[in-house]
Amino acid sequence: MNTPFGDVPVFDSHAHFFSHRFYHSLLEPIRDRFGNTDELAYATMGEFLGIELPKPDPKELAARWVAEMDRHGLERMVLIASAPGDEDSVAAAVRAHPERFTGYFMLDPTKPDAAARARRGLGALGLRGVALFPAMHRFSAAEERIAPVYRAAAEVGAVVFIHFGILRVVIRERLGLPGTLDMRYANPLDVHPAATRFPEVNFQIPHFGCGFYREILMLGELCRNIYLDTSSSNSWARLMPNPLTLRAVFERSLQVYGPRRLLFGTDSTAFPRGWRADVFQDQTRVLSELGVARDDAAAILGGNLARLLGEAP
Repeated sequence: MNTPFGDVPVFDSHAHFFSHRFYHSLLEPIRDRFGNTDELAYATMGEFLGIELPKPDPKELAARWVAEMDRHGLERMVLIASAPGDEDSVAAAVRAHPERFTGYFMLDPTKPDAAARARRGLGALGLRGVALFPAMHRFSAAEERIAPVYRAAAEVGAVVFIHFGILRVVIRERLGLPGTLDMRYANPLDVHPAATRFPEVNFQIPHFGCGFYREILMLGELCRNIYLDTSSSNSWARLMPNPLTLRAVFERSLQVYGPRRLLFGTDSTAFPRGWRADVFQDQTRVLSELGVARDDAAAILGGNLARLLGEAP
């Protein structure tokens, strides 16, 4: 892809695979608001949200993403199945385009079958990361009951993606669905015991900790297996006691984590917006302004993640 550093392969570490099943899970409790048949309600919800809702076959949505990636020159992308139990959808997308996608899947580790689901997703389905949301599913990342999930990741060298900090599910808000979040579990320091206990597991934390910036810097200083993904507009920075610019966030993160523990991402979600080229442009501009070397920029934009996942050439 064309960047301020020349032609560099870009591997987006964070995009959501909002499948047909995902949207139906949102529609189920509010079906009567949108129509008297499944088909009508689904279409009407899409019109209300102003987004293109995918058809049942996840391979069609996968093909839509490939066309979008080709349009921008994006080489590869992580797709995250964004509802518990939807790992088969993203696995189908990865099977259809293994050269373009790597799959992660959301898991509720508080459920009795969590360890079995983790092993199936990371084993038989060929996915490479498990995505945990402590504030959403109300658990501490340090709890012993979460350890089997970390072990499952360790066994196959998978990434454990954990969302800490501010968490807003905008689609749920727009649909008027009740919130289920508990911010008591949102501090990234909560994963310190697990990162220490499982040094062979690489933890990916999105959005620079999404508001817990001091804490994420402390965590990175203590644990070499913590990686930051840079995804989204990072609007959390305006909530800091001393508001941060994106440049300041990158500068300090590079000082603590170095260029080999940052993972470029966009947090792309749905169409028609598609891939967040605006995030890419803003972040590559900042890296250029900071004088980051080409090799370091190439590592951040894709090389680091490829190395973590064993996909580097």
